[in-house]
Amino acid sequence: MRRFIKSRPYVPVHELRRRFEIEGMEDEVSPMPTGQGTLFVGLPAQEAVFLGDLVKSGEVGCELLLDPVSPAVIGVYPMRPVARQ
Repeated sequence: MRRFIKSRPYVPVHELRRRFEIEGMEDEVSPMPTGQGTLFVGLPAQEAVFLGDLVKSGEVGCELLLDPVSPAVIGVYPMRPVARQ
């Protein structure tokens, strides 16, 4: 998942579910602990923790829901692109 996110400028959360065939209820939301508080993401708990670790390490940024304003993640983007050799 890390490599996929880093290879694109922006990835909506629904694209992560589709690309990695993440099973679960369509409207499932899990808390995602980050260094700046808890966000909520439409992924199962295990994937939310993994994504939270990427955010904590500064590798991935999150776009939050703005209408209404809430700590819900709607997409992710790389903070530092992968160097190509």
